[in-house]
Amino acid sequence: MLWTWTLNIHQGQPPLDAKQPDCNVGYIYSAEMTCHFHPEGHPEKPERIERIWRALVDRNYTVKMKWLPIRAVRKEEAMLIHSEDHWNKVLAIQHMTDQERADSEEYYEQLSLYVMGGTTRAALLSCGGAIEACLAVARGSLRKSFAIVRPPGHHAEPEEHMGFCFFNNVAVAARVVQQVTSIKKILILDWDVHHGNGTQRAFNDDSSVLYISLHRYERGTFYPCGPFGGMSSCGEGRGLGYSVNIPWPEAGMGDAEYIHAFQKIVMPIAMEFAPELVIISAGFDAAKGDELGECFVTPTGYAHMTHMLSGLAGGRLVVALEGGYNLDSISNSAVAVTRVILGEPPDPLGSLTVKDTATETIWLVAREQSKYWRNVDPKLCEPREGFENSSFSVQEILKAHRQYYLYTNYEMMQIPLMNQELEQKFSTQIMCTSDIFENDTLIVFVHEFGNLRMELESALECNVELERSYLIDFSRELVSWVRKEKYALLDVNLFAKPVDTRPSRSKQTDDPAKEIMTYLWDNYIQLSTAQRVIFIGHGPGCQPLVDLADRRSVGVNRTVKAMIQIVSHQKMPGVPSENPDILQWYRKFIDQSNTRLMIAALPGIKQFTRETLEQYPVSAVSRVPPMNTITY
Repeated sequence: MLWTWTLNIHQGQPPLDAKQPDCNVGYIYSAEMTCHFHPEGHPEKPERIERIWRALVDRNYTVKMKWLPIRAVRKEEAMLIHSEDHWNKVLAIQHMTDQERADSEEYYEQLSLYVMGGTTRAALLSCGGAIEACLAVARGSLRKSFAIVRPPGHHAEPEEHMGFCFFNNVAVAARVVQQVTSIKKILILDWDVHHGNGTQRAFNDDSSVLYISLHRYERGTFYPCGPFGGMSSCGEGRGLGYSVNIPWPEAGMGDAEYIHAFQKIVMPIAMEFAPELVIISAGFDAAKGDELGECFVTPTGYAHMTHMLSGLAGGRLVVALEGGYNLDSISNSAVAVTRVILGEPPDPLGSLTVKDTATETIWLVAREQSKYWRNVDPKLCEPREGFENSSFSVQEILKAHRQYYLYTNYEMMQIPLMNQELEQKFSTQIMCTSDIFENDTLIVFVHEFGNLRMELESALECNVELERSYLIDFSRELVSWVRKEKYALLDVNLFAKPVDTRPSRSKQTDDPAKEIMTYLWDNYIQLSTAQRVIFIGHGPGCQPLVDLADRRSVGVNRTVKAMIQIVSHQKMPGVPSENPDILQWYRKFIDQSNTRLMIAALPGIKQFTRETLEQYPVSAVSRVPPMNTITY
C-alpha cells in the first residue's frame, strides 16, 4: 500500500514581502513536519503542532514573534549525540519499501515507533528546528524562542530511536550551542510526563549540562520503565549530581505538586548551577485532559513554571515541544507558555494543596540531592505529618499574645460567645474593658491583624529570620489613647480561625464577620448605657460595621455618633445598602463633614473623635431607655 499526503510546506512562514516584527522572541514552525503520520491514527499525530500553531495565530501572538527559518539537522551535528549507525538507521527509513515497512512493523512497535515515507524528513527538520531556536537565543539575536516541532526527541538515546522519538532534538541542540557559541553551562528542564531517558543518557557523565526531569515513575513501571529515572539516578563520573530526577509515585499530580517541586528542588538547584541558557523539554502530556499522562497540570501551572525559569540565565530561554497528546490541552498549555515568554504575567493560581505522596517524594529527592547541592535542604521539605498535635500557627500565637497584652496592660477581659459556631471562629479574639456597661462613651474598634513584616534568609527558600521579623500593630497606640481618655472599649479581631468544613446538620454562617458584629450589638453594645458610640473600622473591619448599621439601623442611628473607616489596603470604604434609614444617617455624617480623609491616622482619629463628642456632651443627652423596649 502506498501512503500519500499533500501539504503546504510554506505554512508557518510569513509572506516573502512581510516585514518581520522587531522583537526579542522567536518561533520555529513548518507544516513540512506533518509529513510523518500514521494512516490509521496515532497519538503522535500532525495535528499536535498544527493546533498549537493555529492557536498562536488566532491570538495574534505570531505577529509579536520573529519567524525563524527551519532546516534539517546536519550529520555532524546529530553525531555530537548519536552514533553514525543511528544516523544511518534514521536516514534509511525514507528509502524503505512498503513491504519492508510492513515486515519491520513489529520491530518498530516494540520501540514505540511508527515509520513511513515522510518520517526521516520530519525527524531531520524537528531536530534542526530545535537547533536554530537555541542558536538564535545563544547568539543573542533573541532572548527567547519556541520550537514547535515534531516528532519529539527526549527518548531517543545515542544508539537507539524509541518512544515516538528519532533524534534527541534538545540534546543535539545543546551540544551544538556549546560547540559554536560561548555558552557552555546549560540547564535542560524536562516537564514531560515521561522520563527523558535519552537526554539524561546523553549527559550522564557531563557536568556542563544540568538535566532535571519531573515525571511519572511508579517504581519504574511507567514508560520508559526501569531504574534510570529513579531519584537515586544522579549521573556518573564528572556528571554525578547533574542529573536530577523527581519521580512521581502515581498519576494525578497537578499544579500544587509541580510548583512545590519547583520551589523546593528545581529552582534552588538551578540557581546554584547558574546556567547560561535554559532549554525546556516542554512535553504537555502532564496537562489536565491528557489520557496518556493522567495528570492535572493546568495552562496556568505551566505558565508559572515558565515564569520561574525565565528568571535564570539572564532570561535566555528556549521552549522545545516534546510530548502532549490531547489537542485542546497541548494548544491551551502552549498558549499560556507563549504569553509568558512574550512578557505577560501568568494568571493567578489560587489556593494549592500538595498531595501527601508528592510531599514525601520531594523530601526524598531533597535528601538525595542535598549530597550534591548546598541550596537543597531536606529539613525544609519534611512532610508535616505528625506535627499537627505539637504545632501552633502564627495567627494563634499572635492572638494569644494580644489577649495577654490587653489583659496585663488594661485589664481587658474576653467576651464569652454563647453561639457555638462563633465561639469556634472568634474565641479569645473579642476583648472589652470592665466598664463596657457603665461608661457613657464606647469605642467599638473592629480590625484584623497588623502587618506582619518578615525578613528572609533567602528569597529562594523563604526561611524567616526571626530576629528581624516583627508585627506592626497600629492598635496599640489607639487602645492606649482610648483608655487615657477614660472611654470604654470593645476590641474585635475579625481574623477567623479555620474550622472543620465538613458538612454539618446545623446552619452554617454565610458571613462570620457580619454575624459576630450583629451578635455583639444585640448582646453587649445595645445593652450598655453608652450614650455615645464611636465605630472605628480598620481595613477589612470597615465593611462589617457598615453591614451592622444596615441590619440594626434604628439603634445605630440613635446611639452611634461617628463612624471612622481606616481604609488601609482596602480599595474603597464600606458603603451601606439601599436601606433609606441608614443611608440618611450615613449622608448626615457626610453633610456634617464627619467623614474625612486622614493622612496621619491616629492624630486624625483623636481630633475627629474629640470634635464629634463635643457635639454630644453627656449632660445634654437624655439617658437611653432600656433596650428591651426597642424592636427591629
